[in-house]
Amino acid sequence: MSMLKEFKEFAVKGNVVDMAVGIIIGAAFGKIISSLVGDVIMPPIGVLLGGVDFSNLSIMVQEAVDKKPAVVISYGKFLQTIIDFTIIAFAIFMAVKAMNTLKKKEAEAPAAPAAPPNQEVLLAEIRDLLKEKK
Repeated sequence: MSMLKEFKEFAVKGNVVDMAVGIIIGAAFGKIISSLVGDVIMPPIGVLLGGVDFSNLSIMVQEAVDKKPAVVISYGKFLQTIIDFTIIAFAIFMAVKAMNTLKKKEAEAPAAPAAPPNQEVLLAEIRDLLKEKK
């Protein structure tokens, strides 16, 4: 099998396409959540904590000297990233939980009884005809 044919077979499989769609949707979802956290949730939290803006929190390790830039540990950005991750993880957890609940309800729903095989139907008709003759 040629390498091109193997690659085509691999790339067209449903799992690969599903994974690609999931990654693209996840990236878009991540941007939405980041905006939600940064623009909607964090400003009120900052006000409640005395006007603290997490993204500006940092520790100066070394001042800027001549043309060398300052060395700064930006722990506020790190805290912001942790909060973003926590909210994204919680949102995904809730979505998965909702999907699992729907799947569970589908599985518990009573299925329609299966029709008996044709052979059994014919045998039942023969039995009923024999009863009528008696």
